[in-house]
Amino acid sequence: MLTVADQLRIRQAYYHEKKSQREIARELGLSRHTVKKAIQHDEPFEYRRKQPARAPVIGPYRERLRELVEANRALPRKQRYTAHKMYGIIRAEGYAGAESTVRYQVAQLRKATRKQAVYLPLEYDPGVDAQMDWGTAEVELGGQVVTVKQFTLRWCYSRKLFVAAYPSEKQECFLDGHVRAFHYFGGLPQRIIYDNLKPAVKRILEGRNREEQARFLAFRNHYVFDSRYCTPAAGHEKGGVENDVGYARRNFLAGCPSFADFDELNAYLLEQCQRADDRTVHGQPHSVAEAWEIERAALRPLPAYDVACCASHELKVNRYSQVQFETNRYSVPTDQAYRTVTLRAFPFHVEILYQDQVLARHARSYGREEDILDPLHYLPLLEQRPGAFEHARPMRQLRQTWDPVYDRLLAHLQERLAGTRAIREFVRILSLHRSYPPAVVTAAVKQALRCGSAHLDNVTLCLHQALTPDVLPPQLDLSSQPSLAHIGQQPVDLSIYDQLLRGGSHGD
Repeated sequence: MLTVADQLRIRQAYYHEKKSQREIARELGLSRHTVKKAIQHDEPFEYRRKQPARAPVIGPYRERLRELVEANRALPRKQRYTAHKMYGIIRAEGYAGAESTVRYQVAQLRKATRKQAVYLPLEYDPGVDAQMDWGTAEVELGGQVVTVKQFTLRWCYSRKLFVAAYPSEKQECFLDGHVRAFHYFGGLPQRIIYDNLKPAVKRILEGRNREEQARFLAFRNHYVFDSRYCTPAAGHEKGGVENDVGYARRNFLAGCPSFADFDELNAYLLEQCQRADDRTVHGQPHSVAEAWEIERAALRPLPAYDVACCASHELKVNRYSQVQFETNRYSVPTDQAYRTVTLRAFPFHVEILYQDQVLARHARSYGREEDILDPLHYLPLLEQRPGAFEHARPMRQLRQTWDPVYDRLLAHLQERLAGTRAIREFVRILSLHRSYPPAVVTAAVKQALRCGSAHLDNVTLCLHQALTPDVLPPQLDLSSQPSLAHIGQQPVDLSIYDQLLRGGSHGD
């Protein structure tokens, strides 16, 4: 292909050096036709094929590939022909070339038939619209690299941002993210724009109509805001929040940062959101903080109380005093076995209730086939069956975390009490944790061991002494009663005690 530099050399040789076209063609090794064309056209020109390149292998199948690409338009999005499938079809029809060639041809055909989208510039009013979307990011939590779900809510006018991390995209996490965002912003929008995500949408109807999930409809009813759903596969309808999902991942969570738990991670994300107010979004005349001052005045007020962002399930307690939820087993006190209870699953914990009484509260597990046990739930049963102490799973879990003083306490009791009496006494002391703070009970055990007698009564005495400090009675002011001033200071007369032992005074 003739370059612009080659064209310039030809034109200089012809117009300034007065060389003939034949001479120029001979010196540069070009055809006379090319030299003539360069002289006649002062604009750069590109080489174009007059005939398409020969493709003896894929050529006979181009029209067949075009038919398959066209057919995709009428097929459901998730059931369309892929390039790999098209390769298999034409291979069965005799194609003997490489799959990569088919992929290239299919990409060119799709590009040629794709309509280029054209968009309108949009403008939003303060306090009206917000957009919500999920994203994912990798962080280190408690020493393990995990993928967290990134809840993002963004105001359309000011571009103010809220980001929180969750273990999943379940409905309780979805609703909890809204509540946290509403309190962070200090108010509500009139409308929030969503994808057709399952926690909100039960069924897609005609046009923009949706059948919403019952719990989400009740949630919107409580907080009183409208919802608007994007056309399926039309992410540009909420492009602002999709951009901010990427912005938060690149700027808040770059480098896979490390956190102790979700509480620390979400506190960090909230701090980063506040710092992001100083940025100015491309194309905006004001910073996010300046625009937020205008938008904040238009927010709708929060309701008087929040709804519980949880999923409720009626479950039966099994013979091991556990309820099963999402393949995981959570313990309750042993006196609740075989009852029907209510489990409320929040994003980060579960509560187990009988009627209105909370029986147990556990950190929620998103693993599978795990036992989440509170050893205190099993202590009354262990007191009845001390022989199971060594093999009881709750006790084995507790021994991995308890203070070493309890090992000394158990050894102390086994030296002084025979058989299962030592285990029963030890379990009774552990049961003090059900009524008193763990640190106070541990301190009482240490004090009892220092005294050399760490049985239940002595530990309880030390516990009460720690919780009930000595209070000196106030001194009486007897200045107005001088006759009583000597009371409590007179010498002791032991003869009165002798009289009492003899049966009274001499005059009786």
